[in-house]
Amino acid sequence: MQRFLPLLLILILLLPLRAQERRDRAVFEIRRDAMLDSITAEMQKAKPAREPGKLMQLDFSTIAAPVSAAEFKSVWHLPPVLQGLSGMCWCFSTTSMLESEIHRQSGRVIDISELYTVYWEHVEKAREFVRTRGRSVHGEGSEANAVFRIWKKYGCVPAAAYTGLKSGVKFHDHENTLFPEIHSYLESVKTANAWNEETVVATVRAILDHWLGAPPAVVTVEGVKYTPQEYLAKVVRIDPDDYVDLLSLMEKPWYQKVEFTVPDNWWHSADYYNIPLDEFMAAIKSAIRKGYSIEIGGDMSEPGYSRGAAGMAVVPSWDIPSANITDEARQFRFSNGTTADDHGLHLVGYVEKEGVDWYLVKDSWSSAYNSSHPGYYFFHEDYVRLKMLCCSMHKDAAKEVLKRFE
Repeated sequence: MQRFLPLLLILILLLPLRAQERRDRAVFEIRRDAMLDSITAEMQKAKPAREPGKLMQLDFSTIAAPVSAAEFKSVWHLPPVLQGLSGMCWCFSTTSMLESEIHRQSGRVIDISELYTVYWEHVEKAREFVRTRGRSVHGEGSEANAVFRIWKKYGCVPAAAYTGLKSGVKFHDHENTLFPEIHSYLESVKTANAWNEETVVATVRAILDHWLGAPPAVVTVEGVKYTPQEYLAKVVRIDPDDYVDLLSLMEKPWYQKVEFTVPDNWWHSADYYNIPLDEFMAAIKSAIRKGYSIEIGGDMSEPGYSRGAAGMAVVPSWDIPSANITDEARQFRFSNGTTADDHGLHLVGYVEKEGVDWYLVKDSWSSAYNSSHPGYYFFHEDYVRLKMLCCSMHKDAAKEVLKRFE
């Protein structure tokens, strides 16, 4: 009997720990997105009615989450804006971060046009499609650092100077208008082997001009006229080179700048600082506590990602226990396709509850508008740890990380 006493003592000591573990439940709910339905109704889409299907979802009622956005310590940011039916999250989230950066650095409030950046990104995609003879990926999506690249080349303009919306239109709709038209045209170029860059760019711009309007060559601010490049340099006063992209995937070597090999990185940027998961999370925790906001990108196709009234993102205990969210677990999901790079968001605040962080995340997609905190999600730290693949922040916020690369 005496030889079993140590084992019994260990089991007795472990009992309280087992009792503290969160045990989540699952439910099956009809797939609904009230805001998306309202956008569709507003645009009077001629689509067949969708048969509601049931999704396996986390039972969010058991989660001890923050109740209100007021619980979070937040950095200054402009109110959430809907991206409508479009793949512009990369631009909405990064532009929002840069607006917060303007305020952090100078206290100024400047609302910047997302659609101006999107316009020129479409142009650059068309150029690359010609240059690679159709091998370049052509899709609606892109990455956060595309905003930095476009601003460096084309500048930026105030939101009021270029909305990309026709008169009387309330929501953006690129899925049914400009994107399929551009894509169809580029495919016809490929079929005809008609690789004239000047002609292709001119045609793509004509499509963009029709649906979005021509972008302004000059803007007037407080009586002064600026080109978009002058507006960036003299009014916005943000240096795109001051921002860095962090990645955490073990398929790439640690502490090297690498390419993020996803379709939305269509220009094959290899400027991502790849770091282990613990350092990735430490950089995010440190940055938000020091008053920097962060653009984050990753996956939103999970049963723990609410599209309804809960307005939160959590990793269910029946998916993977918190202690098991390691570099390997994260890479496993990316490698088998269950984690994808499908959404960009703006992390603007945090609150610590029971020893872990919850993050306030500003979101431009429709599902963020179905809760009591419209335009925001509450992300559990574990969700960021498992499902968010990359992030962008000011280089001063990433000083500790960047030291490893010197």
